[in-house]
Amino acid sequence: TDAAHHLFRYEGKCKSLHGHTYRLQIAVSGLLDERGMVYDFGDLKAIYKQHLEPQLDHRYLNESLPYMNTTAENMVYWIYKTVEAHLPAKDGLRMERVRLYETPSSYAEFRREWDLE
Repeated sequence: TDAAHHLFRYEGKCKSLHGHTYRLQIAVSGLLDERGMVYDFGDLKAIYKQHLEPQLDHRYLNESLPYMNTTAENMVYWIYKTVEAHLPAKDGLRMERVRLYETPSSYAEFRREWDLE
């Protein structure tokens, strides 16, 4: 996903408009079904395509996302909660973590055990 943003309340170079080629990892867990699968990757991709991609891909994130400082940390939490809200309630299926890479070696992560809600 390619997108642009700027940070506010920040005095580094990222306070100016700039872009990233983001890479997203989503992990879920649950019980195996009769196919030996927890959740079909295609179904997870459909959640991304319908609920995340329209707000993330080739967008100005400060305008396309809900109001937030568009740090990787804030974005990864929003992504986690968005995917979690669209997972079906079946076979103990649950979110485990979301990892959002801003560069090939820099990422923010949010994990289920950190969710206080």
